[in-house]
Amino acid sequence: MNLSPQVLPLTPNIGAEIDGIDLSAELDAATLRFIRQALLKYLVIFFRDQVLTLEQHKDLGRCFGELHVHPAAGLEGHPEIFVVHADEQSTRIAGEDWHSDVSCDQNPPMASVLHLHSVPDSGGDTLFANMYAAFDTLSDHMQSFLSGLIAVHESEHVYRDRYAQHAKMRDAAYPVAEHPVVRTHPETGRKALFVNSTFTTQIKGLSSDESAVLLHFLFDHIQSPEFQCRFHWQRHSVAVWDNRCVQHYALWDYFPQVRHGYRVTIKGDRPYC
Repeated sequence: MNLSPQVLPLTPNIGAEIDGIDLSAELDAATLRFIRQALLKYLVIFFRDQVLTLEQHKDLGRCFGELHVHPAAGLEGHPEIFVVHADEQSTRIAGEDWHSDVSCDQNPPMASVLHLHSVPDSGGDTLFANMYAAFDTLSDHMQSFLSGLIAVHESEHVYRDRYAQHAKMRDAAYPVAEHPVVRTHPETGRKALFVNSTFTTQIKGLSSDESAVLLHFLFDHIQSPEFQCRFHWQRHSVAVWDNRCVQHYALWDYFPQVRHGYRVTIKGDRPYC
């Protein structure tokens, strides 16, 4: 294990920077346990000054499990790599709404690893929110009510325009999944809200009006600043977040500057109550 990794929590509820680990190196069992435990404790962890090749980035992702292939995009020769890019030609960016990555999949990813190679002079921060805290701060009555509900997560409205040029999307059905509104984390056993404003479109068993009102309330609640941390990217920063209990939001306040990097996601299991 690398000597004396240092952990600096960003907020009381979520996020920590870790110093003293070289992610490009072959990580021993003790270091992997340390990283995994830090992820479970802080939900999203950050590393500075990490120079990784695409293969090293994928190897880092594989430390957590088998890599997921995004349903709409992938880098040529590296289908597990999702390109994160914005410049003066961009009209929108991925991640500019609160979301849990690819929650429209039957088995959404368990975690994501993002490595930025180019960052703007200022701006371009990412916000992360703790979905344990979002659930825990609801009243007992609301927790009980939500715990029996199922939500529909759809993708066509997200992917249709953004990824229409990809043959994979032209030739395949847009993913749709149904997940519990409140999921149980398979490792910690804690309850977390699992609806998001990007993919979640309705709640089963409720009228359209009831569903819209409840989702509007939950989407607003999820955005409470008390649940969040904010990460200021530097070149070669890495973020690893637990997709099962974290949502994130990428700020696009740096146009027309360039922000560029790569993300891998790790396969997860089907959410359960």
